[in-house]
Amino acid sequence: MEDYVKRIEAILFTTGRFMDIEEIAKLAELGSIGFVKDAIEELKKKYENNEGSLTILEENGKFKLSIKKEFNYLTVKLLDTTEIDNSTMNTLALIAYQRPVLQSDIIKMRGNGGYDHIKLLKDQGFILTEKKGRTRIIDLAPKFYDYFDIVEDQLVSKIKELEKTKENEGGNPEIKAES
Repeated sequence: MEDYVKRIEAILFTTGRFMDIEEIAKLAELGSIGFVKDAIEELKKKYENNEGSLTILEENGKFKLSIKKEFNYLTVKLLDTTEIDNSTMNTLALIAYQRPVLQSDIIKMRGNGGYDHIKLLKDQGFILTEKKGRTRIIDLAPKFYDYFDIVEDQLVSKIKELEKTKENEGGNPEIKAES
């Protein structure tokens, strides 16, 4: 059983996204869904009893190895210096808030640099675009929800929480075009 647990842990770590039992079983080359369920339960207990920063999340019958909530601030710091620059992150936040949104509306709010942001976000798989007349409709891709550990139904409420926090700190929650 320990070998199964290690295989499943490696799969969850490597993929970094929510996966259902069947997909995990297939990738782990296990024919028994029961073994996978038992192994995941063992992993959950391991991480709950461990004082480390990782945990197994479950959402709608899917599982993911993730960072515990109290360490999420570190990922935000790391994102500032890695994959997505601040300006592109602001465009992504605007898309998340307005979704689905017309590309032309994003460009009006973010300026011509928005075209580069949208291309980068699409190339990295965070957004989906679809032609609509002379513009495009932009929406969030599944990778966005997996990457930022957000449930689609809770996205708007999380954004509103952030706005309230920002207002209480005296900041302006609006995302404006940068010069």
